[in-house]
Amino acid sequence: MEELDIKIQYDGKYPCLCMGHLIVWINGKEWDFGKDVLVSGGEVIYDDEEYITTTGEWSIPDDCWPEGFPEKYKKQVLSTINEEIPYGCCGGCA
Repeated sequence: MEELDIKIQYDGKYPCLCMGHLIVWINGKEWDFGKDVLVSGGEVIYDDEEYITTTGEWSIPDDCWPEGFPEKYKKQVLSTINEEIPYGCCGGCA
């Protein structure tokens, strides 16, 4: 696998971690994803008494990757995003 220098800039904040602007640099080349592209792997569960939110890995929908983004880098970029950006799920999308 090719060694990549991946840097992440993201300004999403609690409680809506998914609502931020994502910029990724790969070997110095900037890829601007825009705002609100991260999707939480969390979910909202209702147990007859209360709502419980869980967290999970981030994903990026296929139509939210910048035009021309190399397919071969997607897995490594998502891995770096999931290492660097705290998981979140506020339940607002439920």
